[in-house]
Amino acid sequence: MTSSDERSPKPRRRLFWLAAFLVVLFAIYSGGWFYLADRLKTEADQAVARLGSKGIAAGCANLAVSGYPMSFTVSCDNIAYEDDTRKVAASTGSFNAVAGITGPLSPVADLRGPLRTMAPGMPPLWIDWDQLQANVKVWWPLPRSVSLRAEGLNGQTDPQDDTDPMQLFSAGKAAGQLQPAGQDINYVGSFGDLEINADAIDGRVLPALDGSGEVTVKNGVALIAAPPKSLRGQSIDIAKLDLSSGTARITVSGPVSVDTEGLIDASLTIKLKDPKAVASILGGAMPEHKSEIEQGFAAIAMLGKEPSLPLKIVKGKASLGFIPLGKIKPLE
Repeated sequence: MTSSDERSPKPRRRLFWLAAFLVVLFAIYSGGWFYLADRLKTEADQAVARLGSKGIAAGCANLAVSGYPMSFTVSCDNIAYEDDTRKVAASTGSFNAVAGITGPLSPVADLRGPLRTMAPGMPPLWIDWDQLQANVKVWWPLPRSVSLRAEGLNGQTDPQDDTDPMQLFSAGKAAGQLQPAGQDINYVGSFGDLEINADAIDGRVLPALDGSGEVTVKNGVALIAAPPKSLRGQSIDIAKLDLSSGTARITVSGPVSVDTEGLIDASLTIKLKDPKAVASILGGAMPEHKSEIEQGFAAIAMLGKEPSLPLKIVKGKASLGFIPLGKIKPLE
């Protein structure tokens, strides 16, 4: 027997053990996949039962888990929530969330409209969209981030009687992201081509608007876990809020807080671009104050095309620079 004949069984044995290892690995993966699928359905049923015991009807109709073996897909025909005690209800169209085998902790979800809502103190709403996608970066104990991106948004009232619905707004696109930062929550968002129906704001006319912002909600993690019933005692830090239309632009930054009595404290910086164009927009939105707005912004325009002004609010008393603006009523 030659030396080559003696060595030939070793590669075959290695190949055999490699194949056996892959089979075992795939079996473990398959068992884990089906275990998670069954566990998800069980947890969903238990969550619905727990809510039901509290008088809350909720569900994900025809919940299904699929995608084996290359992905983990959760889908249902519609989502509904109804709390008769609080008189709150919401429902949407189909839901589909996919986590790929290469990114199991970053599921992407698509949600079909419309979203129909009902809550005390506001009319029933019908909100629809061409596309709405959510992306979650899962971690423990909180997600690293939750982001939403929508196109073709529009909203209208959803009367429960025979009256006609009122168009409220439309927007070409909108996006937002929430991300924990210690005990705070950072929010970054934007929208484009927002048009607000004049009938929805008492006949006031606004042009199409674009906007973006970055805000930190202080102690936001606790607020999400237990939503407050009041704005009192809450605070935010505005890195930037930007609103523009054409050449007109307003940018606001600074901290804002509400004390236990509902009084606002703020130290804001307001930057304007093309003050005359801003005045024209505000005059159209508030025709009853058009002359005062034009006079005030004419003086501001003397500071340049992009002036910056301090807006101070101390215990509800507001002033723009040295100009007193009046008092803001306490918030509930």
